[in-house]
Amino acid sequence: MGDVTGNREHYTSLCRMCDNRCGINVYVENGTIVEITGLKEHKWNHGRLCVKGRLAVDMVNAPDRILKPLKRIGRKWEEINLDQAYDEIAEKIKKIQSTWGDRSMSVWKGEALGFLTQENLYRRFIHAIGSPNYFSNDSQCYVGRWLGYALVTGDWATQDFIKSKCAVIWASNPPYSQPNLTQSILNGRERSGKLIVIDVRLSAIARQADEFVQILPGTDGALAHGIARQLIEDDNISHAFIDKYTIGFETYAQYVKIFTPNLVEKHTGVPAETVVHLAREIGSRRPKVAFYAGNGLEHHENGINNVRAIACLDGLLGNLDHEGGNFIAEKPGLRDLTLYKDKPLRHLGPIGADKYSVLYDFRKECHTISAMDSILNEKPYPLKGMILAGANPALTNPNSQKVIKALKALELFVVRDLFMTETAKLADYVLPAATFLENSELHCHPIHQIIGLSTEIVTFPECDSEHIFLKKLASRLGIENYFPWKDNDELNRWLLQDTTITLETLRDHPEGFEYKPRRFLKHQKDGLTTPSGKFEFVSKYLKGHGYSELPEYVPPAYRCSPNPEYPYVMVTGARKVFYTHGRNRNFKQCRSAIPNPDIEMHPIDAEILGVKTGDIVTLTSTVGSVDIPVKVVHKSKILPGVTQVTHGWQESNINLLTHDDRNDPIDGFPLMKSVEIKITPKQDGSRNH
Repeated sequence: MGDVTGNREHYTSLCRMCDNRCGINVYVENGTIVEITGLKEHKWNHGRLCVKGRLAVDMVNAPDRILKPLKRIGRKWEEINLDQAYDEIAEKIKKIQSTWGDRSMSVWKGEALGFLTQENLYRRFIHAIGSPNYFSNDSQCYVGRWLGYALVTGDWATQDFIKSKCAVIWASNPPYSQPNLTQSILNGRERSGKLIVIDVRLSAIARQADEFVQILPGTDGALAHGIARQLIEDDNISHAFIDKYTIGFETYAQYVKIFTPNLVEKHTGVPAETVVHLAREIGSRRPKVAFYAGNGLEHHENGINNVRAIACLDGLLGNLDHEGGNFIAEKPGLRDLTLYKDKPLRHLGPIGADKYSVLYDFRKECHTISAMDSILNEKPYPLKGMILAGANPALTNPNSQKVIKALKALELFVVRDLFMTETAKLADYVLPAATFLENSELHCHPIHQIIGLSTEIVTFPECDSEHIFLKKLASRLGIENYFPWKDNDELNRWLLQDTTITLETLRDHPEGFEYKPRRFLKHQKDGLTTPSGKFEFVSKYLKGHGYSELPEYVPPAYRCSPNPEYPYVMVTGARKVFYTHGRNRNFKQCRSAIPNPDIEMHPIDAEILGVKTGDIVTLTSTVGSVDIPVKVVHKSKILPGVTQVTHGWQESNINLLTHDDRNDPIDGFPLMKSVEIKITPKQDGSRNH
């Protein structure tokens, strides 16, 4: 029990409404969560809490929350007992395994229920039952950036914004996606730092920047190479770092010579003089320069190499793992839940691993888009069963019609979620899941190297945590030895066993417990975790897999081979402050603030099309069409010919237009942020009021 004052109980925990994991106070009256505020003592958020954090009260108490297991009977749902649901699901899994083989089963991890311990629990479960097919939202979000950096530096760095002299936010909008990160960025600027934002749109963070550089979608690699060329030409680079800790510099430097300011302007739309100025502003502040590469870089056919191009700037500036630069955090030494050492199962052909071997080599992640083909075409083998937790690919994956068709074709489709999502509607069983307020889990904050523990505050009788769900299912499948922990506390103690940290210590430190003091420039003694042990301007690993060793820039298709039938380029996925991907649209507060989707459009394009804000237009790509209201934005917000639509709206599902057949060749990420479309005003001139 938490601290009690009158009829109100007080608990401390960590928020999981986004990946910032802010410290929170949670107040409970008569068994019901009534208020959530920021925890002042927490080292990450210092008492700040965004609107999404406060919305967790609405989430846990929502009247439309799923609290009972549901089984599809024809076109209707029937409530059933939880044990009955688990029994039936286990029997269906056994039948699929005996008919089609173990690898015909799969799991898919989303982030609506949390994705730290839960991720590795699902990885453990699927290998325990003999299948390599672990899928997740990560294979089209975050991992593209992670891979781009890992191929150059060996890891994903964390930005030391507070100590930086220059923060470069590239294709991200933290005030809407990671609100507390914004405070670190602005605090660094207040301490004599500079804020530069590079993006397609004049976003909330761009409006606060000292300099905003507006760029055409998917051309970021050209700009990064142009900056690199200028830094080298000005000799404004760290020779000490380059000479001792890198490989491939001469080859890389020779390559970027072609990216003159004028050529960069031709590709990116960024004026030549701005390219030169940008390089000199950044270079003058080395090595205390912190680059943050955002989600806007991933969803292109050239995404990985665009990210690699940005990562290479760390090597030129010598800011990698430097105070005020891009810090590589050490890990706390938790035990590994996965079974990749004991049961790797690579010989069973994880789906997508043959075509996107880099993705699987680095992340042990199967390719979600390839999964749809395996379900529908049974190639390279049939995929017949899936357990999906906290994901909504019917709205968030590209080519939604194909996704829906594939998920409907499964012999067994089990969804665990809080609400009846568009994806849950396709399931055979929908199981009630626990929120982060009903679950105890370990969390780390890399920038501070602290670890914390979320608290199980309330419970609902049939809403098991992911650990308990998988434990109960494992016992019915004869693999209970892989889930020996009786509850989440015992699991957390096991994870901590190889450290000197105890659960009691974490409970005594709701502000976060420092597991290791921060050390900088660790590569000077330990090297990096790349194959060479050094910073890799060129990748011999990629060359060995048939790719260019250089981060070669390939222009997006709409720039190098424009299709006059589809004259506009559409960016999807810009964040809205109340929403996270497809979530929160069932909350009245959110709908009141942002009631409907829209397409952001430059005034020149609106005039050419003869439309105004609120008019309905039809968007069409080579994949599909959707109707949506227009929002004519200020001329500074977006470039002529470029449009933006946020995903996650069932009534105007923009992923009906996005491509699952045009992917980055290295990691398989889909084209979702430079999609060629045509825009047709509705003939009746209808308006959306």
